[in-house]
Amino acid sequence: MVKLPDMPIDSALARLFTEERAEGDATWFSLPGGAVLFEPGEPAEYLYFLRTGRLGVFRIEDGHEPQFLGLIRPGEPAGEMAMISGGPHTARVVALRDSEIFALGREEFFAHSTSDSAIMGELARLMLSRTRRTAPMVGSGASEPTVFGFMTMSRKLTVRPIVDKIARAIGRLGYGVTVVGVEAQHAPTEWFTEVERNHDFVLYAAEAEDHGWRQVVARQSDRLLPVARGDLQAPDAPAAYARTTVQAQQLVDLLLVQPALRQRPSGSAAWARAAAPSRVFQLRRDDSADVRRIARVLTSQSVGLVLSGGGARAYAHIGAIRALRERDIPIDFVGGASMGAVVAAGVAMGWGDDELEMRIRQAFVNSSPLDDIALPLLAMTHGLKVSERLAQHFGDMEIGDLWLPFFCVSSNLTTGNYHLHRSGRLRDALRATIALPGILPPSTDGSNVLVDGAVMKNFPTDVMRTFHQGPIIGVDVSRGRSITADDVARPTSVLRWIFSGQWRKGPPIVSLLMRAATVSSSRDLAMAREATDILVTPDVSGVEIRDWAAFEPAVKAGYEAMCVALDKLPGPVSSLRRRPSRIELEARRAQSLA
Repeated sequence: MVKLPDMPIDSALARLFTEERAEGDATWFSLPGGAVLFEPGEPAEYLYFLRTGRLGVFRIEDGHEPQFLGLIRPGEPAGEMAMISGGPHTARVVALRDSEIFALGREEFFAHSTSDSAIMGELARLMLSRTRRTAPMVGSGASEPTVFGFMTMSRKLTVRPIVDKIARAIGRLGYGVTVVGVEAQHAPTEWFTEVERNHDFVLYAAEAEDHGWRQVVARQSDRLLPVARGDLQAPDAPAAYARTTVQAQQLVDLLLVQPALRQRPSGSAAWARAAAPSRVFQLRRDDSADVRRIARVLTSQSVGLVLSGGGARAYAHIGAIRALRERDIPIDFVGGASMGAVVAAGVAMGWGDDELEMRIRQAFVNSSPLDDIALPLLAMTHGLKVSERLAQHFGDMEIGDLWLPFFCVSSNLTTGNYHLHRSGRLRDALRATIALPGILPPSTDGSNVLVDGAVMKNFPTDVMRTFHQGPIIGVDVSRGRSITADDVARPTSVLRWIFSGQWRKGPPIVSLLMRAATVSSSRDLAMAREATDILVTPDVSGVEIRDWAAFEPAVKAGYEAMCVALDKLPGPVSSLRRRPSRIELEARRAQSLA
């Protein structure tokens, strides 16, 4: 029987898998990197215990890419929730590195746990801790990445100084961190295990000429971060790590270094083709704010902001954003649906409060974007004014070239599911997400017909959770009283309706269609709430959903609602999902034993 790595002597799980306890019961086997331990739906007949290596946990949903949920590290079990509940596994577990595993059958486990009650108590505490730590990623039973590999993709870029800056920023967040370079290329496996055990975070740095070390880093990291210069030409061939397990499991993030004075990033599309990343992060050279953002991302303290659709009521998002900025709360990821996506795109563009307000006023407030009335063959309007204004304010900007990671959703009437926009031209994605059926003509993507994202997913906080581990702030302006009989009443006089200018809002059917498209089901709202750490619901019941001139009251409502929500917090927003450091965990453990 192969011995376990060092474990606390009072660990019931460690005792369960020692030679004396498990001889004849537990089975030891090795699992090569990339191999699957179990799949969703398979019967949970064993409790697994990881001795060495790393396991990745993924949620598999039809029609979507596998969602990474977290890691299982040496000394941790896998499959315990399904085995105890008696149900099938709900996630895929894959070996990210060559791993050694113990397996103990269900009957043997319950026989041991009957004679040692501490086993079930320890598992119960572990499962509760995992549920809290990874919620709402149900059934993951896993922890966050702690080992990151940085490797330059160009000989004209030295990566070690960048990694050192990120390490210092992580250290200022209260964690133990170390940077390891090519000097460790020939170190034994045990050395890497010891370094990773003794630090909260390990950052491996590999330069272009470190060929052998780059292979080690690709095999040893929980996530890879290839680093490139956005102002240089990207290679045509895929990166050398393309056949590694982390690449196969989509655990690669691209870090693009941009010139210090550049007004907008560039090169994202070409470098993304070469690196095949799951996420793209921009880093202005010598910009400490961007370095701190990357440190927050790696430590799960980055802040995501999700904005719902709601027609003119989405102006409230501008007030909410102003409140966040006044309190120096970072915004690291942004996304939304419908009009919320338009405001979120402005944040991702890097617009300050004044510019964001000015551009939204120009595009929507000063004159209605929906007054180019058309013969309703496809919609009530031609949609030309909306398209022109999106082009005016967003130009030909690519989503990957935004300063912040951004997404929006539209509704795919061809597939019957929501459509996620994380690449391509920004204004095309925004045109799709605001294409309210019956009001604006639909957008097309190949053979797919795309309409307003609010139809299928008006408050996509659960989408944000699929690629963002830190706290999420969600602002939902679609709740409360939204439409009354007065809003859909026929005009008493068509001429008076025209001469009063009320026609610019669109006929009453516009209110009906807009509200119908933004009504979320109870199930969708529950999922959105579950994925949100701070839920903000401004009182915009006094703002009619198509009243594009009602800017000030909506902005005020968003500002006040965000201030109230932030005042209720016990601590900083970034600490809501903060993982404790090793020193903090040891202090807690010592205190519990005292």
